[in-house]
Amino acid sequence: MHAQNRAVRGRPKRLRFALLGLGLLGLMAIAPNPAQAQDEAGAGSGQRPGTPSSPLVGVTTSTKNPFQIAILHWYSANQTTSFAVGAAPQYVTFDGASIWVSNFSSNTVTKLAPSDGTVLATYNVGGGPLPLAYDGANIWVASFSNATVTKLRARDGSILGTFAVGLFPNGLAFDGANIWVANNGNGSGNTVTKLRASDGANLATCTVGLGPRSVAFDGTNIWVTNESTNTVTKLAGDCTVLGTFTVGNGPTGLGFDGANIWVANSVDNTITKLKASTGDNLGTFPVGSDPQGVVFDGANIWVSNLAGNTVTKLSGSGTVLGTFSAGSGPSWLAFDGADIWAVDENGNTVTKL
Repeated sequence: MHAQNRAVRGRPKRLRFALLGLGLLGLMAIAPNPAQAQDEAGAGSGQRPGTPSSPLVGVTTSTKNPFQIAILHWYSANQTTSFAVGAAPQYVTFDGASIWVSNFSSNTVTKLAPSDGTVLATYNVGGGPLPLAYDGANIWVASFSNATVTKLRARDGSILGTFAVGLFPNGLAFDGANIWVANNGNGSGNTVTKLRASDGANLATCTVGLGPRSVAFDGTNIWVTNESTNTVTKLAGDCTVLGTFTVGNGPTGLGFDGANIWVANSVDNTITKLKASTGDNLGTFPVGSDPQGVVFDGANIWVSNLAGNTVTKLSGSGTVLGTFSAGSGPSWLAFDGADIWAVDENGNTVTKL
């Protein structure tokens, strides 16, 4: 084996570049197209127009995303392990290098290494931290009790600012330039605050439905779940309401798959799929008990079931591909490119699937 490795390293540069190019082309050939996977996950592979009549070889369809294929992550989701964090953890996000968890009762956020769950740091923030968002350099965390949002530098946890928003902030999203905050409380609640990410300046306050809970960005517009009115609001960047769409009872978490918005309906134990461009209802599908968080992994949709202590995996067509144990009271989800992370609200842990 060592002799073979030396032989490869000793080949001329042009040959090595050619081999590298062939390897990359091979990886592209086996990787599924996420857009196709949304509606074709699990479908058989038939002959494509213009291709030779000989049968295709290798991985031609898969419910894995390209990165999972590249690292041979073929196993089904299973609870590999859980890691201790703070008290009453609620939300989780990934910054491209680390996993971040908000600890509601500890007034802290925990930073972990995704490879082995090592706690890298714990930082104090405002009272009752809930949702998290990453802007490419910084972590934003909303403090439910203080009606503020704190900006932390992801590299070292330094606090770069704390900014006032509406009452009971309960959802965050980043649109590439701004942070959007769902304010769940009465009075200054039932709104969404738009903060400029560079300096935290308050740019606008948008009116939405009652009990706004979560926020998502679809590449163009902002989506907000209105838990008390069983609707989802679609906003333009200037706060113009582009549509209000009825979903199931008690909508909580949101996910975007590149073409569709997925809405967890906590009371109905379902998830609704809306076409992002029009808001058309493309179907409502059963999941577990009290669904909360929603995340897209590049091929499939994952939903955390708070009361069921499980996570449900669905194809883009809404077919349930599996239900997996996930600690005690999984509330929110994140995807790190290979694994799903579920916050265990009742166990003070985060589970890696």
